[in-house]
Amino acid sequence: MIPIAFLEYGLKDLLETLVIATMLYYLYRWIRGTFAIQAALGLVFIIVVNAVVSLLGFTTLNFMLRSVVDVGVLAVFIIFQPEIRKLLYSLGQNTSFDRLFGRSGSEGVVEEVIAAVKNMAQTKTGALIVFARSSSLQDLVDVGVRIDAQVNAQLIQTIFQKDTPLHDGAIVIRSGRIVAASCYLPISQNPNISSVFGTRHRAAVGVSETNNVFVVIVSEETGRISVAKNGGLTSGLSIQKLRAEMEKSLGEDKEEEMGFSAEKAELEMN
Repeated sequence: MIPIAFLEYGLKDLLETLVIATMLYYLYRWIRGTFAIQAALGLVFIIVVNAVVSLLGFTTLNFMLRSVVDVGVLAVFIIFQPEIRKLLYSLGQNTSFDRLFGRSGSEGVVEEVIAAVKNMAQTKTGALIVFARSSSLQDLVDVGVRIDAQVNAQLIQTIFQKDTPLHDGAIVIRSGRIVAASCYLPISQNPNISSVFGTRHRAAVGVSETNNVFVVIVSEETGRISVAKNGGLTSGLSIQKLRAEMEKSLGEDKEEEMGFSAEKAELEMN
């Protein structure tokens, strides 16, 4: 134990301090650049003002501020709901692998999507295509229009035509099939997203903030191709770059699938 003034500071206390510091650091990284950081500063300001009011003996103000602080826990869950949801999603899934495609023949899926995106970019047809894991986004699929069709370039282009009832919203591709269309995605509140991006791009970022998905966006105004993943947005992609990004995700999934198959075969032999 190391005496510090009237306190005794031991190894256990050091480890606890390091754990708390690490948690606070990652919490800050998690909410940095979002609305939550401003809300957190506001809560800290209220707590500081309450402490000053208590020292000055202002009983009425102290009562009012204490009432605000008493519901602070509930306020934190309400204000930080998007960040808490994002954290729980990340803890509940393995983000090291992007299991975007659940079946063999994924190369055909990529080529069909590439062909559709290329044509829609040329005609400036807005599109929002979400590649989801086999067990994710069920809540969004349920409120969309169920399709359950093979991925086909002509079908994708037809869905996103302005005069069709399903063009507004996103299509969800899961396990190599288009499972739903006209799915409405959560809008990101990240203030760092450039104002040049509209609702379609913010929705793509929003769904990728809380889900392990890969989103392809075609701008209706410019025909620009973008992708969203892990809460980040990459814009201005060429068709070649888009194919590389998709094949990269597909390659990671194939490695995981091959590893699983090898492990299964070994268990069967034993």
